[in-house]
Amino acid sequence: MAAGNWTRVDEFILMSFSSLPKEMQLLLFLAFLAIYLVTLLGNSLIIVVTLADPMLHSPMYFFLRNLSFLEIGFNLVIVPKMLSTLLTPDTTISFLGCAAQMYFFFFFGVAECFLLATMAYDRYVAICSPLHYPVIMNHRTRAKLAVASWFPGFPVATVQTTWLFSFPFCATNRVNHFFCDSPPVLRLVCADTARFEVYAIVGTILVVMLPCLLIVCSYARIAAAILQIPSAKGKHKAFSTCSSHLLVVSLFYVSSSLTYFRPKSNNSPESKKLLSLSYTVVTPMLNPIIYSLRNNEVKNALGRTFHKALILRNHMP
Repeated sequence: MAAGNWTRVDEFILMSFSSLPKEMQLLLFLAFLAIYLVTLLGNSLIIVVTLADPMLHSPMYFFLRNLSFLEIGFNLVIVPKMLSTLLTPDTTISFLGCAAQMYFFFFFGVAECFLLATMAYDRYVAICSPLHYPVIMNHRTRAKLAVASWFPGFPVATVQTTWLFSFPFCATNRVNHFFCDSPPVLRLVCADTARFEVYAIVGTILVVMLPCLLIVCSYARIAAAILQIPSAKGKHKAFSTCSSHLLVVSLFYVSSSLTYFRPKSNNSPESKKLLSLSYTVVTPMLNPIIYSLRNNEVKNALGRTFHKALILRNHMP
């Protein structure tokens, strides 16, 4: 029911890539579908292999398994709805559906920031205190660190989502994005959002910068420890255990920072959509590929797992 310039919104329309020709939307659908399937397959393989292979039961692969779970969840929240907006003329999403999508987007995004910081700490302990590593990163400690990584997503997502969706909305319900992100939904609000925007900016900076600071400190100590290793072979081996994580961190932080910390004058809706694709669609696909191609232990474990699967299949009646 409308009241002045306010209206009760029961659903939103995701504009997605509607400005593009239908032929281009079909090509994007096929490309994103392929990326989506590769993402699900790659991260599922990481989970299965790190569970099945005893050689990958170390803390490093425990946290990698958590990252793969997170990436699958992140993709399930964003990509299926985006694919439907490219294929069908109906691009609506219910009010509760939009709120749920935003909630889980914040939850998984915050959890990934802290999980990447936890993985950096794990590498710091492994390289700087190798003799004490099994004692420090025991089963209880790694479980606590995993919980501490996932937990911050709950309060951040709860406060930001419930606060934003408690505002009244204007007559338009067109969200100029391919999912319910906070900035495009906030533009539809018919109320003073100054306090919310201050909270959102401060919260985003804290959520992004605090884990980033922990990562930088961990790798500063790691770099100092590597430089003290006398042999070139030892330095290369130590660095190789961190290279995959460093690449994943760089992809995530560069793409998300370009999306949310660019000046508004340089941040058109179309450019933000393209940047959002990098960390919502592309990065979750690249993570298992990076850890598989740059990590001999994972490659060997994949080979062993497939070999065992073939043997079992051949012995089946």
